[in-house]
Amino acid sequence: MDLWELVENVVRPLGFEPLEVNLHGAGKTQVLSVKLDRLDEKPVNVADLERANRVIGLELDRLDPIRGSYRLEVESPGPKRPLLTARHFERFSGLRVKVRTGEEHFTGRITAVGGGEVTFSLPGGEEKKLKIGHFKANLAEWPQEHR
Repeated sequence: MDLWELVENVVRPLGFEPLEVNLHGAGKTQVLSVKLDRLDEKPVNVADLERANRVIGLELDRLDPIRGSYRLEVESPGPKRPLLTARHFERFSGLRVKVRTGEEHFTGRITAVGGGEVTFSLPGGEEKKLKIGHFKANLAEWPQEHR
């Protein structure tokens, strides 16, 4: 079982979805960083993070998948929120995002989502369509109100 699957298995029943699960560092300075969002799309609060941290920590202790010592950090998505699914792109439609593919990087506005693709409006009026799952994207601006 990989770390993403481990985290997802314990947080999804609590109403959360993992957006990022990364183990970085080496030796005694390893950090397991987990970014979570709520499935009901309400804002993530401190109590949510404490509860998720507790259950993730217990499962990590039980399965012991990481060699050596590490620090667990559980956080809300924050202003550079990763967008992974069609629903994520729909939820933040109209906002600017930073996009990375294998060949290029650009910032564009989400203008449409459908058929497994996202359409971005680029500076200068150009549009670009990309298939979800074949690129990485993060918010480049934060909405005025929670979405």
